[in-house]
Amino acid sequence: MSDLMQNDAPGAQEKGDELLLDDWASALAEQNGNDAPVPASAGVFQPLSKAAAPSTRNDIDMILDIPVQMTVELGRTKIAIRNLLQLAQGSVVELDGLAGEPMDVLVNGCLIAQGEVVVVNDKFGIRLTDIITPSERIRKLNR
Repeated sequence: MSDLMQNDAPGAQEKGDELLLDDWASALAEQNGNDAPVPASAGVFQPLSKAAAPSTRNDIDMILDIPVQMTVELGRTKIAIRNLLQLAQGSVVELDGLAGEPMDVLVNGCLIAQGEVVVVNDKFGIRLTDIITPSERIRKLNR
């Protein structure tokens, strides 16, 4: 392959592309159990057909194991750097959330639900009380 890269003669790039395609075709033929090399001009790939299209369920299965960041937000506040630097152990920071108000549940920073805090076996959790519909999410983005 280094020979292909170093050859600067006119038409060398086209010849190199043909050789590279021949290499790929040979590798594909070898994988399929054929020992004879396949020329680059031969149709290596089968044409797509609607019958071969995967179902929607298979598409969803492909993304089910992708991890996302889920956050439960108690509240927010803005604070000056001067006040931030004065915080110490035991300091109290006032948040804009009210006691008893539902907590926001965010997935990758996008609000998807609201809920209330619960404690089960000495661990905190959240009971979802309201799921945000896609149309509500879009409406909140436009605010």
